[in-house]
Amino acid sequence: MIKTMIEQAKKHPGLIPQFVFLTLGVTGATLYLLRLASGPHVTLWNKKKNPEPWNKLDPTYQYKFVAVNTDYKNLKKEGPDF
Repeated sequence: MIKTMIEQAKKHPGLIPQFVFLTLGVTGATLYLLRLASGPHVTLWNKKKNPEPWNKLDPTYQYKFVAVNTDYKNLKKEGPDF
């Protein structure tokens, strides 16, 4: 498939930017999914080591990628320690 893409890029140079942006998009999406899958609140990879990782998180842990209006430093813990 890569050989076909290179041949098409040689025949039609206008496709080169499209291939570059396509590669950047796929790489970015893959890296973001790896980041999500390796978070501390995910039990997908190692269930025996830490079966309930959400109990060990700090109450100020920022779950969202971007927190617009929430100041996580001033949050108080709302539950017992288990």
